[in-house]
Amino acid sequence: MKNLKLLIASFIICSMLLSSAQAAFWEKGEAIGNEIKHEEFPESKDVEPLINVESNTNKNLTIRGSVENTYNVTLDDCMKYALGNNPRIQSAMQDVFASDARIKQTWSSYFPQFSWQTGYSRIRQLQLSDVFRENLIYNYWVLGQISVSQMLYDFGVTQNQVTIRKLDNEGYKIILTGTVNDVICDVKTAYYNLQFALEAKKVAEDSVKKYEAFYNQAKAYYQVGSKPKVDVTIAEVNLSNAKLTLIQAEHSVEIAMAKLNNAMGLSYFNKYNLAGCLRYEPSDISLEKAIKITQNSRPEFHLADIKVEQARQNVKLVKKSYFPQLTVEGQYQIGGMHPTSNTGYNFGGYLNFPTINGMLIKHEIREARSLYSRQQSEALNTKNNIYLEVQQSYYSLDEKKSQIPVAYLGMKQAKENYDLSYGRYKVGVGDPIELKDAQTEYQNAQLTYYQTLYEYNAARAKLEKSIGRNIAYGEVELEKPVKKRFKKAK
Repeated sequence: MKNLKLLIASFIICSMLLSSAQAAFWEKGEAIGNEIKHEEFPESKDVEPLINVESNTNKNLTIRGSVENTYNVTLDDCMKYALGNNPRIQSAMQDVFASDARIKQTWSSYFPQFSWQTGYSRIRQLQLSDVFRENLIYNYWVLGQISVSQMLYDFGVTQNQVTIRKLDNEGYKIILTGTVNDVICDVKTAYYNLQFALEAKKVAEDSVKKYEAFYNQAKAYYQVGSKPKVDVTIAEVNLSNAKLTLIQAEHSVEIAMAKLNNAMGLSYFNKYNLAGCLRYEPSDISLEKAIKITQNSRPEFHLADIKVEQARQNVKLVKKSYFPQLTVEGQYQIGGMHPTSNTGYNFGGYLNFPTINGMLIKHEIREARSLYSRQQSEALNTKNNIYLEVQQSYYSLDEKKSQIPVAYLGMKQAKENYDLSYGRYKVGVGDPIELKDAQTEYQNAQLTYYQTLYEYNAARAKLEKSIGRNIAYGEVELEKPVKKRFKKAK
């Protein structure tokens, strides 16, 4: 009984000493969970994450060789590299050049055609030999025969063909613009993805540091006998998992950089750092303004109209299948029984009618009209799909924009929860499982925040591609001045 009383008294004294120690600890303000440090919790206006250019994260992206080269690359630099190196743009540009050459090929119908011929023939006329009862064999020389032909007029056939070629050239120019927009969107998305990978790597590095501190704390408690061995084991497992996550994050950076290089059209270009960081770029464009910009700037929107006009011109061309051609021709010859024994010439004008197949032409016209109607329907469908794409991009951008402050608040709350859990564990009243859950939640909250920033910027790039123009924050569209028209005096 006496031993029991001594045990109870000892327990009460230890509890009082522990309580007084904890009270002193909290009063001194040394507990992490008791006070929120403002440098760790910036205000909402400072929502943009900051990256120290001289940090180890960026140094890992430096290629070391005989000479160390480091380039700070911005998004504008990446887009310039893409415009100059991406093979898709180069291919689309060559299509424009080729279509321009086809226009000149069509105009060549109005240029004169020259031909020159020379030869030798040995001839035996069967009928004359039969009449005169002897073989009549003679030589026929063509020392030179020059022919010139000039088409004067074909009643609008060539003009229609040139018009179709010009529309084809305009279509390829629009395709080039659309290709540039696609490449720029890919570069922006890859650039933001690389920024997100760098942020994820920073989060993984921070998690390793926190788990190392957790492991050192658990090991110190175990050495003094205040915590069991299982806490050290849990801390070791958490630290190993954090290091594994860091390795994965580092390789994700390398893969993201390779994707950015591919988007720029560079096979291998790894000697650069990102000059900027993942941040929020404001966007105040309305849906009505986005639709209006699309109608004026989206390349595919105008390409649909050009294809309709091209089909209409093809109908007009098919209707002229039975039109004649007015041409003049001239020819001069030297030759005969001997190479220079005689000369000759001929010239004249001709109205050449094509071979007419009424059944064929009738159904060719019917086919062209059907293709014209089909192209009108396809143009309407293309425009509807563009409107749908713009709306989806706009609402996706608005959704990600609304998620950013919520994700940021969740990151702050998770950080506060982690600090409280770590403070409890540091004074000896916390649980390692509770601390691990708090650290996991904080890490996930950070990744969610940066993922939201990445998705917002990617959605912004997609909206810019959908409307065919970059979005400038605070852009003011000036009204065009009304031009006064005056009637000419009689």
